[in-house]
Amino acid sequence: MMIRIEDIIEKVEGNRPDPDTELIRRAYLFSALHHRGQKRASGEPYLVHPLEVANILADMRLDEVSVSTGLLHDVVEDTLVDLDTIRSYFGDEITLLVDGLTKIAHISNLSKEKQQAENVRKMVLAMITDVRVVLIKLADRLHNMRTMQFLKPEKRARIAQETLDIYAPIAHRLGMGKMRSELEDLSFQNIYPEEYKKLSKEVDARRPELEAILERIKSMISSKLAENDVPVVAIEGRVKRLYSLWKKLKKQKIAIEQVYDLIATRIITPNDRKYCYLTLSVVHDIWTPVPERFKDWIAIPRDNLYQSLHTSVIGDGGQPFEVQIRTEEMHQIAEEGVAAHWKYKEKKLGASDEDETLDELRKTVEKLLLPLVETTEVNEDSEDFIESLKLDLYPKDVYAFTPMGKVIQLPKGATPLDFAYAIHSEVGDTCTGAKINGRIVQLRTEIQNGDVIEILTTPNSKPSRDWLNFVVTSKARNRIRHWISEQQRSDSIELGRKLLEKEAERFRVSSKKLLNNEVELKKIANDYGLSRAEDLLASIGYGKTLPRNVLSKFLGAEKFAELDPDKRNQTRLETGIKAVRKFIGLGEDAIIVKGVDNLLTTRARCCNPLRGEDIVGYISLGKGIVVHSKKCKNVRQLMINKDRIVEVDWAKNDKDEIQSVAIMVTTENRTGMLAGITNAIAEIKTGIRDARANVSRDDTGIIEVTVEVYDKKHLDRVISSIEKVPGVIAVERQNA
Repeated sequence: MMIRIEDIIEKVEGNRPDPDTELIRRAYLFSALHHRGQKRASGEPYLVHPLEVANILADMRLDEVSVSTGLLHDVVEDTLVDLDTIRSYFGDEITLLVDGLTKIAHISNLSKEKQQAENVRKMVLAMITDVRVVLIKLADRLHNMRTMQFLKPEKRARIAQETLDIYAPIAHRLGMGKMRSELEDLSFQNIYPEEYKKLSKEVDARRPELEAILERIKSMISSKLAENDVPVVAIEGRVKRLYSLWKKLKKQKIAIEQVYDLIATRIITPNDRKYCYLTLSVVHDIWTPVPERFKDWIAIPRDNLYQSLHTSVIGDGGQPFEVQIRTEEMHQIAEEGVAAHWKYKEKKLGASDEDETLDELRKTVEKLLLPLVETTEVNEDSEDFIESLKLDLYPKDVYAFTPMGKVIQLPKGATPLDFAYAIHSEVGDTCTGAKINGRIVQLRTEIQNGDVIEILTTPNSKPSRDWLNFVVTSKARNRIRHWISEQQRSDSIELGRKLLEKEAERFRVSSKKLLNNEVELKKIANDYGLSRAEDLLASIGYGKTLPRNVLSKFLGAEKFAELDPDKRNQTRLETGIKAVRKFIGLGEDAIIVKGVDNLLTTRARCCNPLRGEDIVGYISLGKGIVVHSKKCKNVRQLMINKDRIVEVDWAKNDKDEIQSVAIMVTTENRTGMLAGITNAIAEIKTGIRDARANVSRDDTGIIEVTVEVYDKKHLDRVISSIEKVPGVIAVERQNA
């Protein structure tokens, strides 16, 4: 049954002082008019969706502008309405919110994944300006997740994965525990349906027993608190959420009986933290606490404003359970997070009070979301942005201290270097060492809860590329990448300058006259799609632009041809050598760089790419273009500096090129295996350079054989032939 707009308006009126209900009605009529005739995958009228989103926002006690935007959030994307029309009907405030929620139109030159990434980036940037953008988006995503049963399984899994990766963690970052929990459980149900059903069945079988235990626990707590005159507002019980339980079972590889917080009680006290600590002492009097399972999130709140006491105790019959203790206000913030700031008092607030509340909210949101926006400053590539966003969204639960007692909150696995960058970028850049609890440690040392960290700096010190191997925060990673990129650019400008000077000398042209002519160099840079002379020099240094071609543009075609030393000095002998090289199959390189001629290319030793494999080129200063297989484990690290990545391809040589490839074969430990494998290789007319056999510790045979192949297809035939030999367990290429 479709929810009525009057029901939504009634909720808004109950939650807020004197709301503009006429705005909500106008938004409803506008949405109904423009979504008329549209259907959802379920067959229902499309209007059901914006109504349900508006209803969720009303339940969150958001303002009438948010509720109206919930009704309008899809009209620009899914109808013929544009933003100017929204502005003329509803003003700038709603228009900005709708724009922040509207997906970027499909761009033909972007993949589906990159389009998706760009839409998330747009939303993150919009929500730092107005958090209502993300609150409305979360309500939109929640209703879509609740009604996904009508979509195809692949689409359900894709949307659910995005929800788990991006939206549930954002809800967590904003302290919206209730929203996060439902999004995670719905995602779990759609990504891993079999695991969900199995675990659900297992928990349901135990539920009556667990709920009976919870009732006894609640009754005991209630009577003991009354005996000790400790006031209480409510005592709740719950069985652990399925996704959270599944994650714990999978990570710790334990049985369901070993989970300490499978059941939990929550005690809500009046709004005075002293009652929380009094309640804790009563709980510890009743049951034995589990050592190292106590957390005080009241004294040190989490970065998402969450406050509560957590303790695990052993109940009757050895049943472990968790107890959470918090005040009413803490409970509201734990459930609703930043959305709780929209809760108004009974009396009407004046305009200045409302402005003050919103200003405070904006400061809170900026603190929570600023790391996400910092991610966008360095990483212009959308895929890098999503990777860093995911890294920075997950819960932070390591607390360390500066020598002055300031608390720094970091992810598990964080190092002193992450700590340094969390203090300030300059501190991270100039970090040369660290002390943990007074002892000098390596920068890669993992920080533990309660550590006191002192960062040692040197003014002229700079970041190292090696740091990327162990830092875990996106702020540290992005700053290091930025410095490396800037440093490599500076080196490339200097190298480009030297290469251009050298080429000018060959043509007997004054290098000073060339390099000091900023106007002409800028004009040449513009011809290459670059904006400044420095960009042109950097491009030469990277190997993307040939100094010869720059000189040709500077001199003009006639003058260039007249001064060209290659034409002057080419001899008959050189011509003869070139003819011989071409005749024996060396007339052109096996690998060519797209768009650039005469560049040295070498194959990376780490992966030794074969003809037919997907390859990528990396400009290595002094080594020319180093070519890697796209599947090479080192390629991801090279992508840090995208300016040095070039497109390469296999040349169309008539002459086949032989290449040596090492293969490791795991076999049963019996005689004749080496002979069987070498015979299988010889049968498909493939040369063998080397072959040797050993026995591993687990009593399997290890045979290493180096074969001569022409391309990847040839190698695949070799591997397939070896796999057919009786007794072969596995075949693996060694250098890929």
